[in-house]
Amino acid sequence: MAVPVADDVRETVARLMEQLAGAPIDVRGPGQPRWVRVEGLHLTLRFLGATPDVRLQELSAAVTAAARGVAPFRVELTGGGAFPTPQRPRVLWIGIGAGVPELGALARRLDGELQRLGWPPEERPFAGHLTLARTDGVPGSDEKARQLIELARDVRLAWQADRLVLYKSHLGRGPTHYEALTEARLGD
Repeated sequence: MAVPVADDVRETVARLMEQLAGAPIDVRGPGQPRWVRVEGLHLTLRFLGATPDVRLQELSAAVTAAARGVAPFRVELTGGGAFPTPQRPRVLWIGIGAGVPELGALARRLDGELQRLGWPPEERPFAGHLTLARTDGVPGSDEKARQLIELARDVRLAWQADRLVLYKSHLGRGPTHYEALTEARLGD
């Protein structure tokens, strides 16, 4: 469950990713991180894991309930980093400046709706970020993390978050593909 990134922001992030990669990111080259698909860029609020399709109707209702009464809000991407550390990165990301409190509140609303459906509460605090790549086992990924931090230092990309989306992840060869299963407009 996530807030999608606006088209114009995605285009700018794609250019930053290709600059960082030094090559096209749609095909994973040797020694390259696993870049996320640009068309699927989103800010994850809650990851559910493997979920049977028969639960889609109740999950759609949870997304609608979580979005109800929440006004659209401004999100700004700024800065870059790596989890767990830039020296030993597993994930490269761009951070969130504006919109962190609103995203956190929306994540808590989702968590409450999901608990009513039997999901356990989220144990980790919300750590808003936009994942760009996974670097597990890629030699030189610490250098990519350092480059990202430098490249994203002055990044300021903003949009109006106006909807909440339930995505299904399709794994396989190449980057993960995300399919939007349902969405709810904020404020409805």
